[in-house]
Amino acid sequence: MSTVEAPDALSAAIMAIGSEGFGDALYKWLDATCSFDNFAIIAFFRRSSPMVLMTHARDSRVFERIDSHYVKGAYLLDPFYGLHQSRAADGLYRLTDVAPDQFQRNEYFKSYYTNTTLTDELAFYAGLSPMSSITVCLGRDATTASRFSSKDFGTAKYVAPIVNALVRRNWPDLKPSNEKKPEDIVAQLRQRLSVEQDIGLSPRQAQVALLILQGHSSISIGLTLGISPQTVKVLRKQLYRKCHISSQGELYYLIAPYLSESGQPAGKQGQFPAG
Repeated sequence: MSTVEAPDALSAAIMAIGSEGFGDALYKWLDATCSFDNFAIIAFFRRSSPMVLMTHARDSRVFERIDSHYVKGAYLLDPFYGLHQSRAADGLYRLTDVAPDQFQRNEYFKSYYTNTTLTDELAFYAGLSPMSSITVCLGRDATTASRFSSKDFGTAKYVAPIVNALVRRNWPDLKPSNEKKPEDIVAQLRQRLSVEQDIGLSPRQAQVALLILQGHSSISIGLTLGISPQTVKVLRKQLYRKCHISSQGELYYLIAPYLSESGQPAGKQGQFPAG
């Protein structure tokens, strides 16, 4: 934790609103207030890929693939991106509280998330508009190899209204650098698989595929889509048969490359395009 006094650091963050130094000032205040290993500010949009506004970590592995993999498409499987999609209420969220029930068993977690060495994450979430939002993430990683305690969470929750108010003031009209027309991820996935792999999925099968990759169990998928677990199992069997696969891992390696913004499959199996 920083030696800078929290009130002084907060004052500096307020004074930095609207300047290029705001992100750094916000980090310094939170560092004087909360205990964490890494820090990131990420903006999500409805018409574009995320914008990484700031990162800070002592372990270089935490964010080494954030531009080449996360921004290129892996974010679509991130539970914190789900807050943006559902237009969640402003507040503080813990990854384990918002992640699907089988998140730690899915291939995104195994092949991307574990490489970051992250062990726990908290996110201050502020919905700027129906089209954009910002998450200020505090993480624990291999630096301390620990998780946030209930006291840590309580401290972060206490300052959450202030964090989100500062974020709203600093980025009231944030827009992506390259806006695109809204894309239906399900339709996009179906079209790419049809063209590149000659696989014709129904809209419901494509929905199930994405939810599987996000880490939802059959019961969770049923609750999300408003269908029975038995129907989910039938759809899952149909999906696997059409894709000529037999496991979730194979599904990830087949579909993940087609979630990229570029519209081109990745050069190596199971990876998002390098950037």
